[in-house]
Amino acid sequence: MSNLSRRGFTFGLLAGTPLLAACGNGVGSPGAARIDARVASTKSHMFANYPGTRDLAEKSTGILIMPVITEGGFFVGGGYGQGALQIDGVTVDYYSATKGSFGLQFGAQQFAHVLFFMTDEALQRFRRSSGWAAGADLEYVFNDRGDNLRAETTTSTAPVVAVIFGQAGLLAGASLEGMKYSRIIP
Repeated sequence: MSNLSRRGFTFGLLAGTPLLAACGNGVGSPGAARIDARVASTKSHMFANYPGTRDLAEKSTGILIMPVITEGGFFVGGGYGQGALQIDGVTVDYYSATKGSFGLQFGAQQFAHVLFFMTDEALQRFRRSSGWAAGADLEYVFNDRGDNLRAETTTSTAPVVAVIFGQAGLLAGASLEGMKYSRIIP
C-alpha cells in the first residue's frame, strides 16, 4: 500500500478540476437570462394570440411559463423543457419539466405551456414540493389540435389551469399527464 504524496495529490487535484468545473450549479451562467427572454417572448405571444389568457393571468396567484417542451418517442418516449414561475409579473423561481412515457407512440413535437395557479393553496403546494407532478387538479383550456384555444375563465374552478399552444411536430396530442416539475438553478 502506498502513501499519497503532495505531488500526487496536487496532480490529481489539477487533473480533476476540469471534471468538477463541468458540474457547475449555474451561478454566473447566462442560463437565467436565456430562460427569461424565452418566457417574455412566450408570454407576449400567448397574450397576443389567445386574449382570454390575460383574464386568467389577472385572476391567478402565480404563472409557470414553459416556453418550449420537446417530446419524442418510439414506443418509449420522453420530454424536457425549462421555464420560470412568475408572481405578480416577476420571476421568483426557475423550473424544469420532465416527462417519460411508454406505449404506442412515434415521432417528436414541441409545444409551449403555461400553468395558471388560481388559488394561493395550489401555488404554495407547488412551490413547497420537491417535485410536483401534474395531476387531477389540472384543468385544460385548449382543444387537442392546438389551433383554437379557448380560455373559459368564467367557468374555471380548478386550482390549476393549463394552457398548451404552439404545437409543432409529428407526435399526436400534447398532454401534461406524467409531467414532473422541479426547481432548478439555471
